[in-house]
Amino acid sequence: MGEAGKNQKGRKEAGLSRKISKSSPHEFPHTERAARVVKIIKILRQEYPSPRTALHYRTPLELLIATILAAQCTDERVNKITPGLFKKYPAVEDFARAKQEELENDIRSAGFFRNKARNIIALSKKLVEEYGGKVPDSMEELIKLPGVARKTANIVLASAFKKAEGIAVDTHVKRLAGRFELSQETQPEKIEKDLMAIVPKADWLDFNFLLVEHGRKVCRARKPRCLECILQEICPSFEKLAGTGKKER
Repeated sequence: MGEAGKNQKGRKEAGLSRKISKSSPHEFPHTERAARVVKIIKILRQEYPSPRTALHYRTPLELLIATILAAQCTDERVNKITPGLFKKYPAVEDFARAKQEELENDIRSAGFFRNKARNIIALSKKLVEEYGGKVPDSMEELIKLPGVARKTANIVLASAFKKAEGIAVDTHVKRLAGRFELSQETQPEKIEKDLMAIVPKADWLDFNFLLVEHGRKVCRARKPRCLECILQEICPSFEKLAGTGKKER
């Protein structure tokens, strides 16, 4: 090969090298995150063998309403409200006929009670008028209901219908997805998209519940218990957070 040919080959190889180098930061992190999340799920399943929502319910309607009440409220608080609430309003028709002010008083301790009461009455009317009084079992139909976004729909689908159409992103999942470097996004729907790209679909049903349980018990917003964490060897944030007590997103 002549000198010109060698130079041309060298330029091509250099160009290819630059292309690989340029694309690597986008390709390899995805592979790394996908491998990390599989390890995380395996370890968390051993630690929490029965992942499920902490909300108490008997029917899809009860879970739907409980999940709406749980927005900006603890599951523990909601579980104190719902026994009396579901006794007073045993059927969807009862919620549909409820008086706004009266329902507000019934759920006042859940916070944001005006909006929640308004949405519960409106979605109950819609269920009666358009769905025969039954909670739909698809993402497409659930998010048409007043006050129901993807997070609520995902929880209802996963727990009440055992259907995986996405991954519920609440405050715990958002925080842990950031700490585990599974997503750099801050908006729930964008975080969900990132997670759906790397979490095996077979694990979508339980993924939220696994992270919520770990987030409540160990990976807390304030003073995370990193030194007791079973994931410390694979957590990218361990060295930064261990012993700091710093609040993270």
